Amino acid sequence: METLALLTCLDVKGFLLFLVVFLVVMDYLKNKNPPNYPPGPFALPFLGNIFNRDSRQPHIYFTKLGNKTYNNIFALQTGRNKMVFITGYKMVKEALVNQAENFVDRPYSPLAMRIYSGNGGLFVSNGEMWKKHRRFALSTLRNFGLGRKTLEVAICEETTRLTKLAKLLFTLGEAFDPAALFNNAVSNIICQLVFGQRFDYADHNFQLMLKYLSEAVYLEGSVWAQLYEAFPAIMKHLPGSHNTLFSNYKAIYKFIGKNLAKHKEELDPSNPRDYMDCFLIEKENSHNPSEGFTEENLFRCTLDLFAAGTETTTTALRWGFIYLIKYPQIQDKVQAEIDKVIGSSRQPCMADRPNMPYTDAVIHEILRKGDIVPLNGPRVAKNDTTLGGYFIPKVSEPLKLRVHRKSLKYVEER
Repeated sequence: METLALLTCLDVKGFLLFLVVFLVVMDYLKNKNPPNYPPGPFALPFLGNIFNRDSRQPHIYFTKLGNKTYNNIFALQTGRNKMVFITGYKMVKEALVNQAENFVDRPYSPLAMRIYSGNGGLFVSNGEMWKKHRRFALSTLRNFGLGRKTLEVAICEETTRLTKLAKLLFTLGEAFDPAALFNNAVSNIICQLVFGQRFDYADHNFQLMLKYLSEAVYLEGSVWAQLYEAFPAIMKHLPGSHNTLFSNYKAIYKFIGKNLAKHKEELDPSNPRDYMDCFLIEKENSHNPSEGFTEENLFRCTLDLFAAGTETTTTALRWGFIYLIKYPQIQDKVQAEIDKVIGSSRQPCMADRPNMPYTDAVIHEILRKGDIVPLNGPRVAKNDTTLGGYFIPKVSEPLKLRVHRKSLKYVEER
């Protein structure tokens, strides 16, 4: 009996060992890199490189790999998902300028599919739908003031409200985080373009939406979100901050839905007031669902406009404050140029820009050093191609781009 039990135990162990070896070999063969594929750190079977990367500051880790180890192009694997990373101005220019048409599409993203409840919007759609909605958004927003004097007036009015509230908070003599103030002001500019109105800073629903949006954007860069991208079938059943991410976006959709309902009630096709009105009018005139002029896609496009226009600008303003506080001598020179060109009796305007080269240069350097979007959105190749002498297969491997922290020439004095 003991011998039989021992043999049974050995058989089970042998089977398990065979199974593990078999799965590892099959995973290797299935994920074997094609010839002349970009190099990268060793990836574990099934798991990839999730343990040998800096999850807190991945952009810095990627920059070091690209600039110091792999000559600006390398490959990483998360779970079974492979990604090619490129760093440096020349390599990014090669992909986005010289091969722009080949790298225009976005890859499939389980996270985005869950957030958007499908494909669409301005950031994750591809092909003709993306081109059509990009053109529609740009032309519509321009019609309502984007890049024109009318929007500049709205920005100046919002800035006046912002500075008044900031002065009031200063008089209290207590420290405060200006991020919420920036978020309010910046988001209200987007609201005027999309909803045709601004919201009071004391509006509870508006403040709640901004809170959810800031938290959601932060969580998209978390380890939980990365794990969901790599193992969606497993992660959707597990607790974690990725669930908070999804619930936040649901709450934002609810805010958008309330404004959409109001627009549908008040819609006058002969007198569109904003982006949402124009989208609804286009929806009525479009008889082809594949064009994407549906209510579901209006939610997605509106969310994209808020995410792109609010968080990035707010973050840029915060970095501006940080650097000007850290370098008071730079702050003094900027202030001197403002006093000389603008004075204290009026607000600045875009017409002042050519006369303020130092301030202009400082703003550009803040944007570079602040690294507002440290990693560009992933792209995929439409066709097999080469970058930096390495082979990039079509569609399968997303391409991530990074360039801002690469040292560039910056002339302090002009």
